[in-house]
Amino acid sequence: MSGTSADGVDAALVEWPDGPEPHPFRLLAFEETPLEPALQARIHRLAAGRLPGAEVLGELAGLDVELGELFAAAARAVAARAGVALERVTLIASHGQTVAHHPERRATLQIGDPSVLAERTGCLVVADFRPRDLAAGGEGAPLAPFFHHAAFASPRESRVVLNLGGIANVTWLPAGGAPGEVIAFDVGPANALLDAVAQLASHGAERFDRDGARAARGRCEPRWLEELLADPFLARPPPKSTGRERYGLAEAEALFARAQPAGLSADDLLATLVAFSTEAVARACRDFLPARAERLIVGGGGARNRAVMAALAARLPGVSVEPMDAHGVPAAAAESMAFALMGRNARLGLPNHLPRCTGAAAPRVLGELVPGASGRV
Repeated sequence: MSGTSADGVDAALVEWPDGPEPHPFRLLAFEETPLEPALQARIHRLAAGRLPGAEVLGELAGLDVELGELFAAAARAVAARAGVALERVTLIASHGQTVAHHPERRATLQIGDPSVLAERTGCLVVADFRPRDLAAGGEGAPLAPFFHHAAFASPRESRVVLNLGGIANVTWLPAGGAPGEVIAFDVGPANALLDAVAQLASHGAERFDRDGARAARGRCEPRWLEELLADPFLARPPPKSTGRERYGLAEAEALFARAQPAGLSADDLLATLVAFSTEAVARACRDFLPARAERLIVGGGGARNRAVMAALAARLPGVSVEPMDAHGVPAAAAESMAFALMGRNARLGLPNHLPRCTGAAAPRVLGELVPGASGRV
């Protein structure tokens, strides 16, 4: 998959049990393939609606194929790293690259042509997971909580899993809770605005604020923070989802353009956005979860941002804040592992999402299958 930030392709090779239970599972290998800055910029421009109308369809179709080729290369690379021949791979599950997500219109679009994946690898491919959830009345997101419950639920303590990709989303895992008791929803922006501001401030030389160093040097502006926290999306009760349509390049450019005349340096703006994202998480946990969690398990690229992790710990006193790695799942691999599990369930004809989290009417089997070289599914 490639996440909301469109900064790279993540591929995980996972060994799952043959039956319906997800345990025990084993991560055999994981690969991160950075996207070239020019390709990332094309994806962001397309998602932000920055192309002339006559160019949109051609660019959409072209990127669909280009990303399909990149995903196929990533699948071959992760199998090679594990020393596993592609002929031994049961299936490839591909989330794709989201370029539009409009749950209010029951619409979402992920690109990265699964037919290219099937042709280049010879493997059965499962893709397009989100549309079926939307068709069933859901938001099409978040889907990773299905994996979060399988990987991180505890019989003894209540936990929250926080994914800090382009967008932040939380998953509530009550102690000993069944899948139907899980609550999950998108909170607001995580890396989407932070990365864009870092790129704007460095004129493209920096793709993100490495280790949160710039944010740590900056000063949070309280009036700006108050304005950002007044965002109505934050107060909307779940189920809910969002994306770059709300927290993307246009929003980052508007904030950056206002900052200098207002006396805010780029570092101050980054510090304010870190405070915004982390305070939004704290308020979401307070306002929309039924009880206080004992542990916050953090994944996604934001888990590497020291400023973000420190701010989370400060805003959630008494809660253990830990990266997913401490629980046996590399933070950077978690989302690709999630879709691997969803793909496995799709092939077995088993539900692979949590309707309470997305708002879908009932459990469904998400995903569309593209046969590999054998022609069988």
